Amino acid sequence: MGAAGTHAFFLSATSLHINQTSSHMRTIRNSLFFSLLFSASIACFAAPASQESINTLLVVTKSEALVATMQAQMEQMMRQTLTQTLAGRKVTDEQVRVIEAASKEFSIVMKEELSWTNIKAMYVPIYQETFTQEEIDGLIAFYRSPTGAAFIDKMPLVMQKSTSVMQARMPQLMQKMQAVMQKAMAEAGVTK
Repeated sequence: MGAAGTHAFFLSATSLHINQTSSHMRTIRNSLFFSLLFSASIACFAAPASQESINTLLVVTKSEALVATMQAQMEQMMRQTLTQTLAGRKVTDEQVRVIEAASKEFSIVMKEELSWTNIKAMYVPIYQETFTQEEIDGLIAFYRSPTGAAFIDKMPLVMQKSTSVMQARMPQLMQKMQAVMQKAMAEAGVTK
């Protein structure tokens, strides 16, 4: 076999190899495409979370107690804000009575609107739209574990500490925000 024959053989073998490689690549590409399509269709048809399992998750995570804690903290913040707002002002007993009555009314409205029944009614469809049954089951398993239970038990303390830190930072934040706003008003030529 001469140089021309060797060259023709090499081209023929290379062509065969390329065709086989192309064929393999098409097979791999098609397999990958159908695998992705199949995976996507499974995800689309994943079982939605049942209301019962979501209720179980809400019980396991002590969500009702967290909502009650949040309400109590909001009431406490409101009372503190009211006390700070009235500090140093001359108010009559009648004005204090009216303001306290409004504060109590606010608490009643908040408790009604943010009652566990209302909150739970919002959570269930949101969880059903967001999580699959498998994910809810996994969350339930986690929160039933010692680590999950510790997380749940310590979250109210984390929330309380976070609220305290934020309240302590609020005056400084308000001053900075006010300074920025005053500067912007001055730059815009807005006068008092």
